[in-house]
Amino acid sequence: MDRVAAWLHEKNPGLDGPIDADEDLVEARLIDSMDFLEFVDLLEEISGTSIDLQQATIDDFRTLSRVRERFLSTAG
Repeated sequence: MDRVAAWLHEKNPGLDGPIDADEDLVEARLIDSMDFLEFVDLLEEISGTSIDLQQATIDDFRTLSRVRERFLSTAG
C-alpha cells in the first residue's frame, strides 16, 4: 500500500499526512476521472494481474481498505 499512498500524494501535492484506510478517495477528490486509468494501471502493476473493469465497480476503488481487499490482498 506504500506505493499506492505515494502515488496519491504525488497526484495531490497539497495532501499532508497519511491517508486513512477508510477515507473515501473519490469524495475527497484524491482520485479523479483524469487519473483513474493511471490508478488502475498502478494497481495492475503492483498486483501483477489485470483488472477487469467490467467486473469492478467504483466502490472497489473508493477506499484504501477496499483496494487492498479487492486487488492487493495477494500482492507481495
